[in-house]
Amino acid sequence: MLKKIVMENLTCSTCSAKIEKAVSRLPYVKSATFNFSSQTMLLDVTDAYDEDRAVKDIKTIVDDHEDGIETYPYAKRHIPSKRKFIKTYRFVIIGFFIFATGYLFDYFDLLRPRINLLYWAGYVLIAHKIIKNSFKGLKRKEFFNENTLMFIATLAAMFIEKPFEAALVIIFYSFGEHLQHRAVDRSKEEISSLMDLHVDYVNLKKGDVVVIRDPLEVKQGDTLIVKNGERIPVDATVIKGESALNTSALTGEAKLRDVKVGDKVLSGNINVGGVLELRAEKEYQESTIAKIIELIENATNKKAKAENFITRFAKIYTPVVTVMALFMFAIPSYFNPANMEEYIFRAATFLVISCPCALVLSIPLSYFAGIGASAKEGILFKGSNFLDMMNDVDTIGMDKTGTITKGEFEVAGFTNLLTLKYAASVEQYSNHPIARSILNSFYGTKLPCEQVEEFPGYGMKALCEGEELLVGSRNMLLDAGIQNLDEKDIAGSNIYVALGGEYLGRVVIKDAIRETSRLSIKRLLNRASITMLTGDNEATAAEVAYEVGGIDYVPNCLPEDKITVFESLYSAKRKMYIGDGINDAPLLKNADIGVAMGQGSELAIDVADIIIMNDDLVQLERAFILARKTKHIVIQNIVLSLGVKFSFLVLAGFGRTTMLMAIFADVGITLIAVINALRLIYGKKKGRYHATSQYD
Repeated sequence: MLKKIVMENLTCSTCSAKIEKAVSRLPYVKSATFNFSSQTMLLDVTDAYDEDRAVKDIKTIVDDHEDGIETYPYAKRHIPSKRKFIKTYRFVIIGFFIFATGYLFDYFDLLRPRINLLYWAGYVLIAHKIIKNSFKGLKRKEFFNENTLMFIATLAAMFIEKPFEAALVIIFYSFGEHLQHRAVDRSKEEISSLMDLHVDYVNLKKGDVVVIRDPLEVKQGDTLIVKNGERIPVDATVIKGESALNTSALTGEAKLRDVKVGDKVLSGNINVGGVLELRAEKEYQESTIAKIIELIENATNKKAKAENFITRFAKIYTPVVTVMALFMFAIPSYFNPANMEEYIFRAATFLVISCPCALVLSIPLSYFAGIGASAKEGILFKGSNFLDMMNDVDTIGMDKTGTITKGEFEVAGFTNLLTLKYAASVEQYSNHPIARSILNSFYGTKLPCEQVEEFPGYGMKALCEGEELLVGSRNMLLDAGIQNLDEKDIAGSNIYVALGGEYLGRVVIKDAIRETSRLSIKRLLNRASITMLTGDNEATAAEVAYEVGGIDYVPNCLPEDKITVFESLYSAKRKMYIGDGINDAPLLKNADIGVAMGQGSELAIDVADIIIMNDDLVQLERAFILARKTKHIVIQNIVLSLGVKFSFLVLAGFGRTTMLMAIFADVGITLIAVINALRLIYGKKKGRYHATSQYD
């Protein structure tokens, strides 16, 4: 059982790791993982979990590690929490004025003996949060963290009578910390607004009265009223009214979909026409909107390689630089004790520079921004690791029906009316799209059937008018000993019909290729080999493969055959499979990356790693572009952060830096890295049909 607790304003990687470890020791918690981007702790809990007790216990743990962290239940996350600058930094402000008073007395040579007391009093107030957190860490036997580094550095500056530098470091650090929080908060707000699908209320019809209720109160079968401008709260069926729906929140496309009585509608779409009366098909927690919100918010819990690297790096990096700073002071002081103060100052500057904030904040934020930007376009990633893996795909397998084609079957021809009648008689017991197309083409009276059996990938068998009726593939009829079939399949899905062991004829079904599939697949061929796996016959498969750019294909694939064929495809890096049907679920689950079309089966969507909400392969192009852009920004932030820090650390070792330069190397670079990550949201969107150089 998974639960979530919000820990707002927690930006220290070392602290979060310690909190994860401590929370995992609670008796009702199996494991705990903190998500920097969504500021939530994901808990795997036992049946003994009680939220009120858990929040109290976890808040105690958090407060023992870090100040100023808002800890509260996940259900209250929509209540805005504003950071009050004066309240948060009131001691820093008071300390600044005391310190400034000491500086003025020093400048005018007044109260000379008491000036140091003013400096120290100002320092203690300015640095109170850092001092407090440092002692909390020491109490827990944690000797190496960001607060400890800053405390040691500024305390050393105070002792060597450089109070001005010590005060400036903490003041700029505090101001920079505030800007970091503002940048992260703003980014979270922007990302949340990209996928603002939250429904605050529903209009529930009780008899002749309409009452406003919480979406969580909706039950299957309830009648709902959705007015113009309101969002559909749960997956439902239209029972009264006609309207148009804005589907952009789910598909990323600003186009309208007309709906009428009997149509299924997904939660998250916005009614932009007349009033609709709906019958709820699912409860809120099981509806599309709730699943998408949860999917996006949990996406960065599956971390990319770069994020895992930063987590491991920070654990080793902090103690190493602390020891290096100690040696930087101790070794030269031993040989030249006369310059001990200079060496202390160098070591203190070295410690200020070394804080790993830029990496810890910007890397997870980059992936979260990439996932948010993708969600806006109707591309849902179930983990930042999949966003990362997209860049390594060199082999793509894809289904035909509903992926390359529209999945809207039509009867293109049949041997005779009797053949169509028997086919429709047995297909009335199936929900398969081909069955529906046959039923839509037959307007006569269907015959009753008994003992109906359906064989996925083959066809159907039933007892009709006392005789065995077979409707299915060529192989199904041949295996049953039916002779004299038409010599060869023609383009389209060939459905053969036999009654009482005698062949009657066939029905030919065709499915139109999506207008965008041709161009999208030709573009995708620039970055990966593509193979179409289909249950259709050779003629149909060859025709479709040729029309979309001459891709490889394997026809006559049963569901179990697809797995074997896909596994046999060569790949030097990673393989992706794209599909939409129930039969595709095993492949979607077993592929390195499984991509499901959003209007496909629920099972396919549940097991896939990426969901394309509007069923358009053009969005897969966008997914590759966003994955590449995210990777570039992550690399830029890593190179920028490490490059600047190591350069300044070397300069600090030779005494060529000041405390202000050290603050820039810490806080300044962090802000630059965070702003760079936000380019994924604010950056100019490339056109959908740009040249293939996008992939270069």
